[in-house]
Amino acid sequence: MAINSINQTTKTTPSPDQVFNPKSQLDKDAFLKLFIKELEMQDPTDPMDTDKMLEQTSSLTQLEMNQNMVKTLDKLASQLNQSQTIDTINAIGKMADTGNRYIDVTDKDTSKSFELYFGDNIKTGKIIIKDKNGNIIREFPLQAHSKGILSFEWDLKDNNGQRVKSDTYEVSAQYTSPDGSTHQTALGAYPIESIRFENGEAYAKLGSNYVPFSKIKEIYEWQG
Repeated sequence: MAINSINQTTKTTPSPDQVFNPKSQLDKDAFLKLFIKELEMQDPTDPMDTDKMLEQTSSLTQLEMNQNMVKTLDKLASQLNQSQTIDTINAIGKMADTGNRYIDVTDKDTSKSFELYFGDNIKTGKIIIKDKNGNIIREFPLQAHSKGILSFEWDLKDNNGQRVKSDTYEVSAQYTSPDGSTHQTALGAYPIESIRFENGEAYAKLGSNYVPFSKIKEIYEWQG
């Protein structure tokens, strides 16, 4: 008589008396169940001694304390994140300074655009461009304009009409407001117009760009 061979895979399922934890770590409830089951299954003629029982209950207490500590730390971290978010949003309307006063000029550039913030109305003034040694290589006048962020384009020529070499240049401005007071401003300092969050990181809108908060060196109130 022919006998057919059958391959069968048996899946082992934990019995009701087993405590199964997918992370292979017992929480306090599973630990307590295991401890009670151990008491139930012990030999009445040879019960668990007091020292071992105290050791078990001490382990349970320590486990519960650790879990409570983790919950407390998680709650604290959440509160800190909320506090940081509120502080970030409260920065809207204040001045942010990236500390970057320079633009880079390469051989391929034919011109360079940049933005400057003017906190007061402009009556007269000038844009000043210096090389990295502090020498003024180009100045051009400012026309009367209302306060705000103004855009400029430099043709990369110096005061003699010559094309500047590829290098790093500092940009700033000096101006007089209608009341006769003088002011200064520089590249990299702008009011924070809005805040955007991406992948948990905050970005501030400075001029026409969004800048990571990690790039901001200082936040302060505008002093006109």
